[in-house]
Amino acid sequence: MKQLWKNTLSLLLAAALVAGLAVVALASGGEGGHGGGGIPAAKWWDLLWRTTNFTGLVIILVWALKKPFSQGLQGRRQAIIDKFADLEAQKGEAERIYREYEARLGKIDAEVEAIISAAVKQGEAEKERIIAEADRAAGDLRRQADMAIQHELAEARLRLRGEVAEQAVAMAAELIKQNLQDTDQNRMVEDYLDKVGAIQ
Repeated sequence: MKQLWKNTLSLLLAAALVAGLAVVALASGGEGGHGGGGIPAAKWWDLLWRTTNFTGLVIILVWALKKPFSQGLQGRRQAIIDKFADLEAQKGEAERIYREYEARLGKIDAEVEAIISAAVKQGEAEKERIIAEADRAAGDLRRQADMAIQHELAEARLRLRGEVAEQAVAMAAELIKQNLQDTDQNRMVEDYLDKVGAIQ
């Protein structure tokens, strides 16, 4: 930065010196050589004076503005450096996040496989539970059906026995009516009376 100011100042001084020498050379040549047909020397001295004033003004401005301008440039330079540092930090963070997501994507296949495997195991366990529950329910239904059949058979046997007994009694009564004669009937009454009398 200092070198830039030195170069600028040197260039301005060199330009002022060349302009001054040119003015002096022209002014001295204009008076003696052409018999007053050229530019008057006063104008050349005026040009030299203006050039010197301008060069001095530029030198004063450069000297006066050097520090604020330098500070401004330094601040801008520092801001750019800070911005680059910030961008580098953001780049590092972005790369870290990228690597993290890349690692997650690498693991996602394994996670999907684990989830599918867990779901299949859970489905198999649920299937086994449902089958066991269905078998238990079927066993309960079989037992209930067997009990109902046994109950119905017992009731049917009782009804059948009752019907057979009624039929046997009816058939026995019919046979007795057909085969019993008056003498047999008298004898039975007498036997009955004898039994009753013996009890008393």
